[in-house]
Amino acid sequence: RNYKNNFFSEFLATFILIFGILYIVKPNIFIEGMDVNFGIGSLDALPVGILVWVIGLSLGGTTGYAINPARDLGPRIVYQLIPRKNKLSDWAYSWIPIFGPSLGAVAAGLLFLYFN
Repeated sequence: RNYKNNFFSEFLATFILIFGILYIVKPNIFIEGMDVNFGIGSLDALPVGILVWVIGLSLGGTTGYAINPARDLGPRIVYQLIPRKNKLSDWAYSWIPIFGPSLGAVAAGLLFLYFN
C-alpha cells in the first residue's frame, strides 16, 4: 500500500469533484434587463452525477475513491463499536480518506475563489 499515491488520488479526486461542482452550479446565464442570474437549475444533478462517474472510472481504482471523509470514517467507527472478536480495522490507513478529501476540497474552494 502506497500512502503517498493514495493520498494524492483522494486529494485529486475530491479537488476535481468540488471544483467541477462549483463551476456547474455557478449562475452563468445573464439576461439583459433582469436582475436575476440563472444557472442550469434542476439539471445540476445530471452533470454532477456524470462527474462522479468519470472520477470513479479514472481515479477509483487506487483507493475506491472515498471523496467524502464520512464514507470511510462512519463505517470504521461503527465497526469498532460492534462486539466482534479479532477486528481488523486498519486505523493506520484511516487518515488518507479523511485528510485527502478534506484538503482537496479546501484547495478547490480556494482556487475557485481565486479565479472568481
